Amino acid sequence: MKKPYYTVKDVIVITGVTKRTLHYYDEINLLKPESYSDKGYRLYNQEDLKKLRTILMLKELDLPLKEIATIMQMPKQEQQAILAGHYQAVQIKKQNLERTLMNLEDFISGKDISYLDIFHEGNILPLKEQYHAEAKYVYGDTAKYQEYEKNMEQIPEEERAAVFEAFDQNMQDVFKQFAKLSKESPASEKVQQIVREWKSYLEQFMVCDTEILQCIAYTYKDDEGFKAYINQFGDDKLNEFIHQAIMCYCKNERLSHVENK
Repeated sequence: MKKPYYTVKDVIVITGVTKRTLHYYDEINLLKPESYSDKGYRLYNQEDLKKLRTILMLKELDLPLKEIATIMQMPKQEQQAILAGHYQAVQIKKQNLERTLMNLEDFISGKDISYLDIFHEGNILPLKEQYHAEAKYVYGDTAKYQEYEKNMEQIPEEERAAVFEAFDQNMQDVFKQFAKLSKESPASEKVQQIVREWKSYLEQFMVCDTEILQCIAYTYKDDEGFKAYINQFGDDKLNEFIHQAIMCYCKNERLSHVENK
């Protein structure tokens, strides 16, 4: 029959903890042994082992020993309620880690950082917010950007995230359509129909005359961030193809305006 008590050495063999850890837990009253031998050696029972395993599990959650000590003094029902909150926190960490791993895989595979789903924690702004801030820094003093901001202010704040999400998805769909037609002439009716669709999405936020459309076209052509973002949907010349298609549209619009005078 096994002995009813475990020495420090026994606990070390069973659990893998160190002698120093057991002594420290005893000193701070986190895990005191059931009794001591005649020679003063610590003796642990099965309930002590159960408590130790619970402590080690809580340490896996990166909880400080002070909080673990508090939890260990609670009734089981209260412990479960507290740990339910920690469970949710671990779930969020898990989701963030999975997203980080996906972004890392994308980056290693050669995708540009411009369209990675990063910076959701801490003080660093998410990429989309960074791009909005950058656009304001570059174009904030222009009448067109001020018009855009005025239109955005008319959208309730609680709806803006959904509006931006829908706009981003529409733009991705448009760029994919451009990629499918990239072997066509930029002036073809099929391609020009996509330009008109693209323009209709922009018109949700601003008046899109030929001047602003040409400005956006040149941005697509020359801005490294936009080039990297757009070209993920096709080859490394997709941004130039879209630039040409937009310029054809603007040319046709000017000719049509002249003819109608």
